[in-house]
Amino acid sequence: MPAPLSADAVRNLRALTPGAQHSVHFNHAGSSLPSAATLQAIRAHLEREATQGPMEAGVASRALTESARTLGARLLNAQPEEIALTTGHSAGWGAAFAALPPWRPGDRILVGRHEWGGNLATMRFTAERAGAVLETIPSDDSGCVDPDALAAMLDDRVRLIALTWLPANGGLINPAAAVGRVARQHGIPYFVDAAQAVGQLPVDVEAIACDVLTAPGRKALRGPRGTGLLYVRRAFLDQITPAFVDTYSAPLGAEGQPMLRQDAARMESAENSLALRCGLANALQEALDIGLDSIRATIAATAQTLRTELAAIPGITVLDQGREQSGLVAFNLAGHDAVAVQRALAAEGITIGSNGVPYTPLDMQARGLTQIARASVSYLTTDAEVRRLLDALRQLTR
Repeated sequence: MPAPLSADAVRNLRALTPGAQHSVHFNHAGSSLPSAATLQAIRAHLEREATQGPMEAGVASRALTESARTLGARLLNAQPEEIALTTGHSAGWGAAFAALPPWRPGDRILVGRHEWGGNLATMRFTAERAGAVLETIPSDDSGCVDPDALAAMLDDRVRLIALTWLPANGGLINPAAAVGRVARQHGIPYFVDAAQAVGQLPVDVEAIACDVLTAPGRKALRGPRGTGLLYVRRAFLDQITPAFVDTYSAPLGAEGQPMLRQDAARMESAENSLALRCGLANALQEALDIGLDSIRATIAATAQTLRTELAAIPGITVLDQGREQSGLVAFNLAGHDAVAVQRALAAEGITIGSNGVPYTPLDMQARGLTQIARASVSYLTTDAEVRRLLDALRQLTR
């Protein structure tokens, strides 16, 4: 693995991040801290809208806002025409799912045990109306989705395989590429929820062999809330039809007929925040400049230190599974509700997350969990912040 970022590099990045000066942030999996340059990119476009007019500012900034698409493609090893810019993960994932051909009675959807609750709600809502069924792929002894077990489940009624790559309730990293090989071999559409992966891990959609991949801008990418990336494989594009179109996604031809775009932007709307796209473009450029290999190495080292130290505190149980782990560290403190732990830490100026069953219901129920506390790190996280979190948790155990 490449070397982590140096202490000087982290110090410089923190100096360019206003939030790092005001909070001890361990909720990067919920939403990370944007840089001052990302904030300025948003403000600058809002100023253009105020002085030139919103429509005119959009024309003037078109190269900048469209660069988010190009940079997103670079980040994912995709082509710009395979990238749609969205308002967040749910918007992108839901739009792609709704664009699939009609479901029929008996159709099967196969999902990993770690599937995010929002995706499950979407799939179940549709499956129940159509008479389709949702089934869970078995996990192996490490807790990961088992590609061999997946292969044994397949038949000609399987219409979709969906995987949440990095669960929202812990540090496990699913074998997305191994699942993709099974899906591609059998010609089954494959959706990857990369909400926690993009910006934290190097992502190569060709290696993953997915047809659709989605992520928000606000998590590890450190982009603004209300932005996201939707990748649609070029060869898969003709298999999806947007649930609705407008004059951007399907402009009218000479005789008034809608002409559906022949790129992933068919999944976009004419109405969007160009200011936020300017911020996303800056965040994407920063991630590429830092380097995803170095980001991954830095996060992995910090998260492992945190896991090891947490496990040594009496009363704390670390809940992370998997052979390879991410920057999300899940734990529970005996005798304490996870939300109460979150609030107690917030009173000390330390932010963490907490998840209940609705976020990852299949996995939480399978493991007998009702809640988890979640400390998620970034490449911005320092040793001093880790010590402060650990000290605060030790106080809670007394």
